[in-house]
Amino acid sequence: MNVKMISVSSSNIAAVGYDVESEIVHVQFVNGSEYIYKGVPQHEFDGLLNAPSIGSYLHRNYKNVYSYERTS
Repeated sequence: MNVKMISVSSSNIAAVGYDVESEIVHVQFVNGSEYIYKGVPQHEFDGLLNAPSIGSYLHRNYKNVYSYERTS
């Protein structure tokens, strides 16, 4: 899967990306770990990108809402 990653300004998250067709959000953390969140609608990814705190938004709006798995 080749998703364009967008660098973000966050103390915990290095970059995020979105696959529109599969509705999968890719999150790369500063510590090198990577996760995918499944079934995320476009507006929810836009909300993540535009949030004042990306880490807080991810924790509040993604963590117990969408299924996720660590990919590396």
